[in-house]
Amino acid sequence: MGEPPRERADAARNRLKVLAAAARLFRERGVDGVSMDAVAAEAGVGKGTLFRRFGDKSGLAVALLDERERELQEAILSGPPPLGPGAEAAERLAAFVDAYLDYLLAHLDLVRMSETASPGARYRIGAYRFWHRHVTFLLAEARPGCDADPLAHALLAPLAAEHMAVLTVEYGQARARRAVRALALG
Repeated sequence: MGEPPRERADAARNRLKVLAAAARLFRERGVDGVSMDAVAAEAGVGKGTLFRRFGDKSGLAVALLDERERELQEAILSGPPPLGPGAEAAERLAAFVDAYLDYLLAHLDLVRMSETASPGARYRIGAYRFWHRHVTFLLAEARPGCDADPLAHALLAPLAAEHMAVLTVEYGQARARRAVRALALG
C-alpha cells in the first residue's frame, strides 16, 4: 500500500495559517460570530482553498480539536494512572469522565459544532468511536456481565456538547460538571 501521500509544503503552510486564523477569530468573536469568509480573509487564502480543505465550519472545528483529542487519547493509552493504564477500571472510568469534562468545557463551542453539523455527526467522529471503545472496555472490566457496548453509549450521552451547553448556561460549569459526573459514575 505504501505511505500516505505527503502534504505539499504550500498546503501545509496554508493549513497552519487557516487553523491559526480560525482559532484566533473563534476566541475573539465566538464560533457563531465567524464565517468561513472571515477565516479565509484572516488567513490570507482563497475561499476555495478553505472549503476544499475543511468543507465547512464543522470540518474546521474538527481540525482544531484534533490535537487536543490526540493528547487526551495518548494520556488514556500510555499516561499515568488513573487516566492511563495501571488503575482499577472504575477508577479509570472516573478519571476519563473528569478528563473528558475538562476537554469538553474548555472547547465547548467547537465540540458542539463538530457534533451537531449533521444528524448523527457525533457518532461518526473518530474521537467519539475511541471514547466509546475505551468506555466499553472499562465498563466490561468494572461490571462483568453487563451489556457494555450500549451502556457505554448511555454513559457518554450526558457528555454530548449540546447537552453540556444547555446545562452550563442553566446551572454554571461547576454544577453541570457535578451533575453529569454523578449521573455517569453513580
